[in-house]
Amino acid sequence: MPRRYLSTLTVAAALTTAFTGPTASATPTPTASATPTASATPATSTTSATGDGSWLADLSVVDADDSGVVTDGHVVRLSPTAPTPASARAAVRTGFLQLAPRELDVPANAVAADVSSHVPNGAEVAVDVRGALGDDQWTEWVEARPDAPAVLPATVRTVQVRLALTATAATPEVRRLALTPTTTGGLTAQAAGRSYRVYATREGLVGGTTANGHVITSRDHFVALPSRRGLSAKNAGTYSVQVCASNGRCEWAPVWDVGPWNTKDDYWNPSATREMWKDLPQGKPEAQAAYQDGYHGGKDQFGRKVANPAGIDLADGTFWDGLKLTDNSWVTVTYLWTGSGPAGFIRTAGDPLNVRAGARSSATQVGYAANYAQVRVECQVTGESVTGSQGTSSVWYRIAAGKYVAKAYVTGVSGATAC
Repeated sequence: MPRRYLSTLTVAAALTTAFTGPTASATPTPTASATPTASATPATSTTSATGDGSWLADLSVVDADDSGVVTDGHVVRLSPTAPTPASARAAVRTGFLQLAPRELDVPANAVAADVSSHVPNGAEVAVDVRGALGDDQWTEWVEARPDAPAVLPATVRTVQVRLALTATAATPEVRRLALTPTTTGGLTAQAAGRSYRVYATREGLVGGTTANGHVITSRDHFVALPSRRGLSAKNAGTYSVQVCASNGRCEWAPVWDVGPWNTKDDYWNPSATREMWKDLPQGKPEAQAAYQDGYHGGKDQFGRKVANPAGIDLADGTFWDGLKLTDNSWVTVTYLWTGSGPAGFIRTAGDPLNVRAGARSSATQVGYAANYAQVRVECQVTGESVTGSQGTSSVWYRIAAGKYVAKAYVTGVSGATAC
């Protein structure tokens, strides 16, 4: 049977898919996936490799980083009970297999993928790649396409690969995944995080399941963006946003769902890398263009009439408690993974951390930083001594102008300077 390519936008029936890249020949040895940690030496996703740096992915393990997929030890399939992303409100079952980080023999900025898969009508299989930047920071997920490798915005020594399986009916499966690192002309990493004013809606849907497998709770704290490129794993905040309302309140929250309206609209990226709607201005969601300008006939990627210009969905706790919103509203969103500099992650017993107007617990509360969320640290000051999940400290981090969090609840920060 001749090999055929799987388009990420048009899905063919029952085929074997070949992505660009050489094929590794050895049989992988099962290795459990580990929680991504860019600052430590990562576990490899398989022991099988060739002289050109290629390796075979281990498809034998599904663990806590994964959602909506099952394996028989050799073949990964979309689970019949895989969730449909709550925010997208579309009947598309979605699953992710996130492989263990892989340390490369030689630094590279691109990874090509060779996939053997069965993809029925209405289904899709995609391969995403990201690179470790150090201090638990990662590039955005970039898709390796049939005609091109995934090109990262920096040359890295450690990469991580994620399989994304989706379907409306029949179940797709992946039998084999070979990966090859390369070096090619890439993009330049951006120092300042990208920030845009977009329309925010309240997600609600308590009891529903997000794209990463999180079951939504009452007064939950997370957000949804209309692209999996900025989707964090469950109970992780590698991809987080800073959302600020016109009342001056802000919340830092992890991206745990895909939506609203679209699922392939990474509007915060430039047209050169934006997955769909490349003719729209950077920072303008397709739903906004459809609603305001009649773009794409006023419809989203699923052909639905767009009823509002939403570019972000906010969980109830983020909407009501963090930002104190009473209705859908325009907000300013900073996509924190697109920036650089000192950063850390919030660690609490579960409740969001108070963001204060000064370095003391009696200072005015001006927002929240959700558990697991990433925060960018502008500088640090000495203030009230606080005891938290990370011990006792009198250091407070300034994470935006006039907004501080206690170091006692933040992990992973290095290189912060005095304010």
